[in-house]
Amino acid sequence: MINISHYKIIAIGKIKKKWIYQGIEMYLKRLPGLKVIEIKDNTQIKEEHSIKEIISKNEILVTLNENGQIFTSKQLATKLLNSHNQNITFVIGGASGLSPSLISYASWQLSLSPLTFPHEIARLLLIEQLYRAKTITQGGPYHKE
Repeated sequence: MINISHYKIIAIGKIKKKWIYQGIEMYLKRLPGLKVIEIKDNTQIKEEHSIKEIISKNEILVTLNENGQIFTSKQLATKLLNSHNQNITFVIGGASGLSPSLISYASWQLSLSPLTFPHEIARLLLIEQLYRAKTITQGGPYHKE
């Protein structure tokens, strides 16, 4: 089973749209232990510096971007399950994306879709997929085949 307390999300910018905020809050209630840290929108270099100050050496860094690996929900659940509860930090960039050096610093890259999403929607999608992965590994009814 996936232990959500081993995961955190670092996200650039604040959620401004009420409906996205409500969706995120709904899934966060279902994922006690998941940490979400917001970083002020700034230059890519300053954002990278802030992110590197937050992450620990024992964490796996996963950046979200359009060139990352694309998984089905089941494949993502399996990848997370096979991480053997290592500490994983997902990073979602702001409007200007993440710096190339931070992307290359990451252990792996994740794409939620070949489409590009606003950072607020990407955050909602990631949190929903983490919830889905948890229910898949628990055999729960949330994920339909």
